[in-house]
Amino acid sequence: MKKVFLLAIALIGFTLTSNAQAIADNALGLRLGDSDGFGAEISYQRALADNNRLEFDLGWRDGNNYDGFKLAGLYQWVFPLDDMFNWYVGAGGGLGSFDYDNGTVSDSETFFFAAGDIGIEYNFDIPLLISLDFRPEIGFGDFNDDLDFDIALGIRYQF
Repeated sequence: MKKVFLLAIALIGFTLTSNAQAIADNALGLRLGDSDGFGAEISYQRALADNNRLEFDLGWRDGNNYDGFKLAGLYQWVFPLDDMFNWYVGAGGGLGSFDYDNGTVSDSETFFFAAGDIGIEYNFDIPLLISLDFRPEIGFGDFNDDLDFDIALGIRYQF
């Protein structure tokens, strides 16, 4: 009985360690999506543990009559799917600012938002990570006061 118990403990331990896939300590790159008119974002990920990380994204847009920025922060849980594939979910929020001036009308707005995140990522043998995620955001402010669905492609260098 003692041998069966020790064998079961060893098998459980082997299974748990073989399924654990460590994520990179740091990843820096771009997140390319619609993001409610803010376009590309600079994206940074910082690992907290083997399957938890923080993600920070800064997007900005500058045009003839407007400029704006948006800063998002998310806490994510990462789960292995296959050898190099992971899926992840997360929650967080952020803030943004938007200035509009066409010569006759001028408006400025700072807004806050809450966000969720779900996505899939592929970790190449080289230090490159590519991801596709879906981020619903609910805004609080005149400029961003509704539900926005953001789908983006992320390309990050891992170090």
